[in-house]
Amino acid sequence: MLPYLLLVPAVILELLIHIVPMLVGIGISFLKLTQFYIANWRQAPNAGLANYRYALDFNSAAGKQLLHSFFVTIIFTVIVLVVSWTFGMAAAVFTQRPFPGRGIVRTIFLIPYALPVFASVITWNFMLQRDNGAVNHVLVDQLHLAGGDRPFWLIGQNSFYSLVIVEVWRTWPFAFLMLTAGMQSISQDLYEAAGLDGAGVWAQFRGVTLPMLRPVNRVLLLVLFLWTFNDFTTPFTLFGKGAPHQADIISMHIYQNSFVTWNFGTGSAMSVLLLIFLLVVTGGYLRLAKSGSNDA
Repeated sequence: MLPYLLLVPAVILELLIHIVPMLVGIGISFLKLTQFYIANWRQAPNAGLANYRYALDFNSAAGKQLLHSFFVTIIFTVIVLVVSWTFGMAAAVFTQRPFPGRGIVRTIFLIPYALPVFASVITWNFMLQRDNGAVNHVLVDQLHLAGGDRPFWLIGQNSFYSLVIVEVWRTWPFAFLMLTAGMQSISQDLYEAAGLDGAGVWAQFRGVTLPMLRPVNRVLLLVLFLWTFNDFTTPFTLFGKGAPHQADIISMHIYQNSFVTWNFGTGSAMSVLLLIFLLVVTGGYLRLAKSGSNDA
């Protein structure tokens, strides 16, 4: 019984931190829980599936906004995923072979991942300010790239690009860390054998590095997708309670429908729909990855 007893604290914490709040959230999604019932939420009227129908009615304003937020999140996640993986792979390949100062370079690359999220994103918020931000100071005052007109980076279309840049800056060091760890298990004999066969750098990368990193990439891509799609801290710290329409990713959209409009039933229904979507995507991805592994 000792192994099971040692698991009890972890199971209790998992129930308290994840399972119970998730079940409560699912229960709230079937209630008409608004600010009038916050004091005693158990007295909120039963809504049945009304909150789900309201969120999924794409002919209504709320449904159109949710659909817009969903597509913005998809585009945002794909861009961040591709760019972060590319940067991480390039940095991992660059630091794979020993060279003077390699440890310092690796440490510098990991700084964005090591910094506290709030501190780093608040710093980006200051840097992206229109009048006194460092970004406009460099682009406009020093490099004269904006024609003297200081662009707004935290509102309008530029807000989406700003969110992508900050998210990539925070995410790619994790990809670099995972890929670097994976490369440590690749034997140098494989590269030497490929070199003797006449394979160049690109051929070695395509024929040795990528196939050997396939297990790492399977996990890495899934983790990056889930982290990015669900990320709330970065947009909330960057924009505050109200994200611009162009950067209204789904985590912020659910927050606004729950804690700004005080309609917790609708917000919970949207959260459950998001959970179902992520479970379907994760299950499909794992199944494809398993079938690909069996074929290989």
